[in-house]
Amino acid sequence: MVASAGGGSDGLARSDDKGPLSVGERAEYERLRSAAAMRHDRLRTVGASLLILLAVVLTPLGVIAAWADTTISDTDRYVDTVAPLATDPAVQTMVIDRLTDRVVRNVDVDQVATSLGGVLARDGAPPVVVDHTEALAGALKTALSSAVHQVVQGVVTSDQFPQVWENANRRAHAAVVKVLTGEGSSAVQAKDNTIVLDIDPVVDSVQKRLIDAGFEKAGKIPDVDRQIVLLRTDKLTKAQGILRLLAILGLWLPAAVVALAALGVWLAPSHRAGLMATGIGMGVTLIVLLVGLAVMRQIYLDSVPSDTQPQDAAAAIYDTLLRFLRDSALTWLTIAIIIVVAGYLYGPGRGARAVRDAAAHATGAVGRPAARVGVRTGGAGRWLDGHRRLTSGIVIGAGALALALWNSPTPSSVALVLVVVVVILAALGVLAAAGTTRPSPGSPDGRPSGDVVGPPTTNPHADTHG
Repeated sequence: MVASAGGGSDGLARSDDKGPLSVGERAEYERLRSAAAMRHDRLRTVGASLLILLAVVLTPLGVIAAWADTTISDTDRYVDTVAPLATDPAVQTMVIDRLTDRVVRNVDVDQVATSLGGVLARDGAPPVVVDHTEALAGALKTALSSAVHQVVQGVVTSDQFPQVWENANRRAHAAVVKVLTGEGSSAVQAKDNTIVLDIDPVVDSVQKRLIDAGFEKAGKIPDVDRQIVLLRTDKLTKAQGILRLLAILGLWLPAAVVALAALGVWLAPSHRAGLMATGIGMGVTLIVLLVGLAVMRQIYLDSVPSDTQPQDAAAAIYDTLLRFLRDSALTWLTIAIIIVVAGYLYGPGRGARAVRDAAAHATGAVGRPAARVGVRTGGAGRWLDGHRRLTSGIVIGAGALALALWNSPTPSSVALVLVVVVVILAALGVLAAAGTTRPSPGSPDGRPSGDVVGPPTTNPHADTHG
């Protein structure tokens, strides 16, 4: 308590009211209070560090969990994901070559050449002609392959093929889920770690056109040949347990990551430092995820035999299936970079102060002349000037909420929201400057121009650690 001694009123009294603290007792009191505050800050730092570290480690898993929930587990989203493959040149070429080969394999060209030689012999053709009919087998096969290839290409590149591709992938989706997570309908199986795509409608259309063109053998394509390999998963099946767990966690894991990060930043003695640490940590782990996807891509391509899938088709399928995962990782990496930059700009560094001063000067250079010509914001502008931290927080929070509600945000959508937030903050700065500038000499109140009402908007030497 406060007691008066010797005419003084600022001395600290003993707890037993026997008199003020001596110099030594006061020093001990201050030391104990400082030690207690230090222990408190240390506990907060340790707790915040653990929460932020956990959020950072779980960030890549959260991105994968969201992708597994929205892209793999959901049939409609999966079909939308693989839809571009129907018009991909590498995939179209693979389908055309596979169907052409299977049609031609059902035609015994050597037997045709032998039969032709028998017919020529019965008709009395010269022996030299009959003896060389077997040499026609190669030419016949080439001509047949060319004719069949042209018909199949017409079917695969037609406007109807994308719809056929969509329906086939909708039927195959259960097999995709089964292979990647080890679960799913038993009615559709994936054999030998391979997901196959049944293209019955395409084969039927090709058969009809070939039969109409005189290739009767085309009607005998076996049922087993009505499939093409969409994905071979010799390496990916090792991750079935993880993918199954992530599919179960779904969108709960990303929400937990955000909650842990927010709690860690709030608990940190310096919110700005905690925010920057979170952004840096998440950025590093997301870069590791992107590098891992690139490495896994090469491992996958190396594991696919060339007789199963051409390299370009396998690459197109892999890139298309994982494109939303890669986009999500890039989106969150962009957000992490923005967090780090924003944290720095709100700090006490010389560069940060220079940027803030330049921004204040720029908005003032627009707002003050506007006020002098009659565009004044009055009390509202002065309120904005006195509550810059509040209004900035509201605008930034609204931008974060817009991204949270955005359906599958991309780096470009993050950039768009960032531009909108910066423009709004600049507009608020101009309005604040227009409210803190007095009218010109010609105004009704007659006060001189250029005077600024209230305190300066920024203090370049202010400590902004918090």
